[in-house]
Amino acid sequence: MEDLLGLLRIHMQRGINLAVRDLRSSDPYVVIKMGRQQKLKTRVVRKNINPEWNEDLTLSITDPSLPIKLAVYDKDTFSLDDKMGDAEFDIRPFLEAVQVRVGNVINLPDGTIITAVKPSRDNCLAEESSIIYTNGKVVQNMFLRLRNVETGEVELQLQWINIPGSKHMQV
Repeated sequence: MEDLLGLLRIHMQRGINLAVRDLRSSDPYVVIKMGRQQKLKTRVVRKNINPEWNEDLTLSITDPSLPIKLAVYDKDTFSLDDKMGDAEFDIRPFLEAVQVRVGNVINLPDGTIITAVKPSRDNCLAEESSIIYTNGKVVQNMFLRLRNVETGEVELQLQWINIPGSKHMQV
């Protein structure tokens, strides 16, 4: 892990108006992938199209140019799980904000907006996503619109965790 830049904590907060894949509801869970090596899963929330996961998933970041891919599935017992949409996002704007913060020795006031990322054809953002400094940390709250499905969004928060002795970050 000599190429490790740091850790990215993804707080999977909730799903909003997810697609119905069972009789009247779904049993959703989220799979997050980065590259070929890393794959993380949330727990399944039974019979809910507005699930609250409130789970922290942590990725080891070695190549910030790789997109983070997210897919929502409906858990099925006797057949393959149904896909309920997917999204992806680029962490480079977030890591650039982290670098600015790490390089700045002056403490910023709590709630300072470092930068904002606007929705575009190149990302799955449902609305503008601010990268802010709060409680001594740089965080980014995101609402991602799911693709390849009739309806649904997921809400998550990114937080960077520096690892002492890790390689200097170049975004």
